[in-house]
Amino acid sequence: MVRKVLKWTGIVLGCFVLLLIAAYVVVYFKTESRINKTYTVNVQKIAVTQSAEALAQGEHLVQIKGCRECHGEDLGGKVFIDDPQLGRLVGANLTQGRGGIMREYTKADLTRALKHGVRKDGKSVILMPSDEYNALSVEDMGALMSYLKSLRPVDRELPENEIKPLLRVLTFLDKFPLLPAERVDHSKQSLATIKSEISANYGQYVAAGCVGCHRTNYKGGEALVPGSPPVPNITKTGNIGKWTEDQFIHTLRTGVTPEGKKMNPKNMPWTMTKEFTDNEIKSVYLFLKNLPEEG
Repeated sequence: MVRKVLKWTGIVLGCFVLLLIAAYVVVYFKTESRINKTYTVNVQKIAVTQSAEALAQGEHLVQIKGCRECHGEDLGGKVFIDDPQLGRLVGANLTQGRGGIMREYTKADLTRALKHGVRKDGKSVILMPSDEYNALSVEDMGALMSYLKSLRPVDRELPENEIKPLLRVLTFLDKFPLLPAERVDHSKQSLATIKSEISANYGQYVAAGCVGCHRTNYKGGEALVPGSPPVPNITKTGNIGKWTEDQFIHTLRTGVTPEGKKMNPKNMPWTMTKEFTDNEIKSVYLFLKNLPEEG
């Protein structure tokens, strides 16, 4: 009797393992197909200049968009995720040094990568918020590109990305934004410029950088990756609804909420938001406070 039970237990477990293997084979080939998909996009012309004003605005955008979080303090690239379950994700060397993409990227290539999330070879870049950069005005995109083109060369060659099983499964289930080219409206043309003023409209423009974590309705939700905390609601129905403008500004510039909670910059990048100008931070507050409640 015991042998019979063990035999059937082994058969059931064997079948379960085979099902898991079969499921992962499907996940692997589906995600490989998406990773290797090529995109053809019409690239909007963006002017690059070395004017002091453009370079200053470009550096500011690098600060508030968190480019250094993935590409390193010198923007010479780094491994920003190295996890036994997820894999290894690498921020490219953005300079013209050895191993840098700027040695071969033209203005059109750079526009394609930033605005569309598409590499020089036509495939999607990996985990870069191009869907946020897609909303940048022509003037701001030009400033960002101008600054990147002006960077001091950094000689740094980096390893390739490595996508491990858990990350493939999360990508397959659309629980991880691995392939930004899938989320971009490639037909969208950028506005020529946007006025820096304290307004909800300008706040929406700046708050495009919040969508990646807080979702398009800014109400947050489940954790983005296993092990990280849930993403909070930043509309007036969340804690922000109880905060004054001064409290909001203090929180985004110090990382300490009015309730006394110290925010982890790995989960809430206040080290980036502290660089917002007064116009930017006040406009974001105005925008979030005036979002309509969902019925």
